[in-house]
Parts: sequence; structure tokens; C-alpha cells
Amino acid sequence: MLVLSRKKDESIVINNDITIVVVEIRGDKVRLGVEAPKEVPVHRREVFEAIARGEPLDAGSLAAPDSDQESTEPRPPATDAIP
Repeated sequence: MLVLSRKKDESIVINNDITIVVVEIRGDKVRLGVEAPKEVPVHRREVFEAIARGEPLDAGSLAAPDSDQESTEPRPPATDAIP
């Protein structure tokens, strides 16, 4: 496993067409933004594993734990400071 250190608003690029951006750091949680082609599926591991097991997914199961619902719409990197 490659391990990289990044700060808020810094990113990594995978295969020239996928960008992972550190959007927010709050305590022990990190929010990441993923920019990838529409044909590349991107899921949190628990959602990926549920799909692999063939479990039906509803809107509630797609929500990230302890956060707002995930968005599939691209968002600009966060520029505000964490309070």
C-alpha cells in the first residue's frame, strides 16, 4: 500500500484521470472529494461490499455515517477554515 501525506486542499492523481482532494479535516475525520470519469464507479468500502454481496441499497444506506448524504455532483474544493 502506498501511503501519502496530504493537507487540506491538496490532492493526489491516479492514472491521469482520477483526482482525490482533501476537502476537510475535522478531528479524526477526513472528507475527501473524488473527481473521476462517470464510467468509473466510486463507492465507500461498505457500500462496495454490500453491492458485491448483492444487497439492495436504499437512500438511507447510501448516507455516510454521521454526516450529510453523499453527493455525486462535483463540488469545488473547500476554501473555508474549519471552526
